[in-house]
Amino acid sequence: MDRKEIEILELLEKNGRMDVHTIARMVELSPEEVERAIQKFEDQQIIHGYSTLIDWTDVLGYEGVTAMIDVKVTPVRGKGFNDVAERIYRFPEVKAVYLMSGAYDLSVSVEGKTMSQVARFVSEKLSTLDTVISTTTHFILKKYKHDGIIFGEDDDNDRRMPVSP
Repeated sequence: MDRKEIEILELLEKNGRMDVHTIARMVELSPEEVERAIQKFEDQQIIHGYSTLIDWTDVLGYEGVTAMIDVKVTPVRGKGFNDVAERIYRFPEVKAVYLMSGAYDLSVSVEGKTMSQVARFVSEKLSTLDTVISTTTHFILKKYKHDGIIFGEDDDNDRRMPVSP
């Protein structure tokens, strides 16, 4: 992969809605070359999708709950953690699963409408899997920054540090 392709990916990672013509000007390629590169990334599943980050706390009073669950598991012989992770990520409540180093094997991100709903998921679905040894649930109380976006910050407010000689 060449430097121009990496630049295209970096721009799309920051803003998936960026216009092809704008990207082309920024990386000094034609719009057609950029379109071909993006199509190649999608075909090769380098780009897995495009998403919008919404602060739901300000929309219709929605107060959903997100929890990060540390999970210790017994890996499956010959398959490692992959089968266990797949069983877990297939639950609709699960938004992300990561293999981790340290005291726990997997980190699982779960969303629900209430803390009770998340607790029921852990006690009735996750903990009952035969390969799960233990879990520790951490509820997210407030988001300050997610995917590089700072929540609650006024975009018009100039946050640059003053520089003096």
